[in-house]
Amino acid sequence: MSILDKKGFICDMDGVIYHGNNILPGVKEFVEWLQTENKSFLFLTNSSERSPRELRQKLLRMGLDVGEEHFYTSALATAAFIKSQNPTATAYIIGEAGLINALYDAGITMNDVNPDYVIMGETRNYNYASIEKAVGLIFNGAKLIGTNSDLTGPSEKGIVPACRALIAPIELTTGVAAYYLGKPNPLMMKTGLKMLGVSVDDAVIVGDRMDTDIISGIESEIETALVLSGVTTPEIMKKYPYRPRYIFAGVGEIVNNNPIIL
Repeated sequence: MSILDKKGFICDMDGVIYHGNNILPGVKEFVEWLQTENKSFLFLTNSSERSPRELRQKLLRMGLDVGEEHFYTSALATAAFIKSQNPTATAYIIGEAGLINALYDAGITMNDVNPDYVIMGETRNYNYASIEKAVGLIFNGAKLIGTNSDLTGPSEKGIVPACRALIAPIELTTGVAAYYLGKPNPLMMKTGLKMLGVSVDDAVIVGDRMDTDIISGIESEIETALVLSGVTTPEIMKKYPYRPRYIFAGVGEIVNNNPIIL
């Protein structure tokens, strides 16, 4: 089966669809192809900063009209996990509006005194005071959650620190390892398949990271397509003991069915 015959596409966003606020080459043609061919598709992002509504608006500014139902974030995955574990949980949150709103919508109460969880996502409001606060709460019994395990992410400025890099000082100080909810956690992939309404055999995951996107597909038995428009280069890819099923320069080459042979 060609990748073009797949019924469901799970796509990463950063490094696949855009870098920061800059759309990547071939993306418009790829999204229009998904829509024209009536493919089931989901933008499954480890970023926890924005809500589906904000992500829709971001793509609109880039000239892409994609409904909110086509987005699922690590913030939503984190909120769903916390709600399933402890519906009356409280949390101290270091993150942006997308994470805060997802937790609020799931009924998680904000608490900076004696919370059940300390939850970290990507944020630009990162300072020593918040790290110090989180450390103290964990020493007092709070559990540590990370929205995703990405160390770095692509931006229009180049590679920048991501969630796991930001949470590292808290882990090192407390000796407590965070539990991460985004890719490659299989809970995220299972949710994605349910939202698409397709079987494992009919799905493919498209991403730019070997350590999250590609390993997520391999461990979930979903075919994988690596695009070289983000953080992974051919040299980096060859360091891993596993390979993607397909390799493309960017998502536009998927439409052309023009894989790279390495």
